[in-house]
Amino acid sequence: MIQSMTGYGKATATLSDKKINVEIKSLNSKALDLSTRIAPVYREKEMEIRNEIAKLLERGKVDFSLWVEKDNSEGANPINATIVESYYKQIKLLSDNLEIPMPIDWFQVLLRMPDVMNKTETQELTEEEWMEAHKAVEEALQHLVDFRLQEGAALEHKFREKIANIRALLEEVTPFETERVEKVKARITDALEKTVNVDYDKNRLEQELIYYIEKLDINEEKQRLANHLTYFINTLESGKGQGKKLGFISQEMGREINTLGSKSNHAEMQKIVVQMKDELEQIKEQVLNVM
Repeated sequence: MIQSMTGYGKATATLSDKKINVEIKSLNSKALDLSTRIAPVYREKEMEIRNEIAKLLERGKVDFSLWVEKDNSEGANPINATIVESYYKQIKLLSDNLEIPMPIDWFQVLLRMPDVMNKTETQELTEEEWMEAHKAVEEALQHLVDFRLQEGAALEHKFREKIANIRALLEEVTPFETERVEKVKARITDALEKTVNVDYDKNRLEQELIYYIEKLDINEEKQRLANHLTYFINTLESGKGQGKKLGFISQEMGREINTLGSKSNHAEMQKIVVQMKDELEQIKEQVLNVM
């Protein structure tokens, strides 16, 4: 089954004092375009994370985020009493020496001073913590892949519908082919009889008409287009990583449809060709989302 390049996945790992959040989003892109935002303590694992993402996702514009939410329910950061006392003495001394009034609200002043609140955050990543974080990364990636598969199934259904429509339109061309040849022949003969007031060699005219009509023959284009339609479906069924190939096939389909239009020389056939082009454009737009 094909995968879309559009996807989203999120997972969390809850530890005793923190919650690790992993979020990953992807959009369509010609190659893998990966951006990461990783909490400092996990930066040493960035290359490992990147390699896992590249191996699994292959293509797309991917945004990966890993951040930590601290659990402060067990108490706030402690106040460093020694530093508070030192600041108090310095401010009091300056007030006496410079004859500046003392602060009215000491606590408001002192608690804003640098390093008064002790920070107890550890910057070392333990193996146990990384195992939990890594599980969250894998889970988020799997959620994104599941999302891509779901989107891919919708795309596949759309592609099959559009290919079936083009195939049906191709069948509609057949009844007009004989009619077209007769109309071309009648138009040329009528024009010749009206504009040239002389006898002409009808056998030679027949030979020239055959040569002219052969140039308008569309059997090869019809056969090649039918083959491209079948090849598109076969490629669709071959699995993921077929987006570029499907894009190339749709380009070839476009060439054959354009040639049909230039050779048609018939109003009804040209209407059918326009409908084919409309169906193909919708395929081309959606192929850009296929991995």
